Amino acid sequence: MAHDHSHDHPHDHGDAHDHPQEGDARWKHDGVRVVPGNQLDGNTAQTPGMDRRAAINFARVGAQKLWAGTVSIHPNAKTGAHHHGHLESVIYVVSGRARMRWGDNLEFTAEAGPGDFIYVPPYVPHQEINASPTEPLECVLCRSDGEAVAINLDIEPAEKPEQVLWVDPTHPKGGV
Repeated sequence: MAHDHSHDHPHDHGDAHDHPQEGDARWKHDGVRVVPGNQLDGNTAQTPGMDRRAAINFARVGAQKLWAGTVSIHPNAKTGAHHHGHLESVIYVVSGRARMRWGDNLEFTAEAGPGDFIYVPPYVPHQEINASPTEPLECVLCRSDGEAVAINLDIEPAEKPEQVLWVDPTHPKGGV
């Protein structure tokens, strides 16, 4: 099978493409960004028992379509029932044990451990839980938009929050 290789490549010297030329200064400050792990921004919506820190968002790097950061969840911490509107979320478990409950009555459950990924589709009612009574849960979180969308639901959580109500600027009434 023959392939046509006549299309332009970034290393071609023709003007038929919109790729920057070698030494193009526009990428110096608007290109790849490295955010050191010890310089994450704690100025995010917080929940008692959970410590969120932003790494990638509009304010830090100009990200238009995603948010990424970390969340440390204290032993036994649990959110109330909620969803994140049109946003998709991915959670990567670094250490500890995560339990997710989801469904109209939070009737479904799954657990994840270190190295596992959790995907939460748009509008899915769910509850986030640290499954350990003694160990913290450390995760990396990515969302499909920089918006802080969290809609609390008036359904009984499957596992009642213990000393943790979802109270922050996007959850002002403590999970109600």
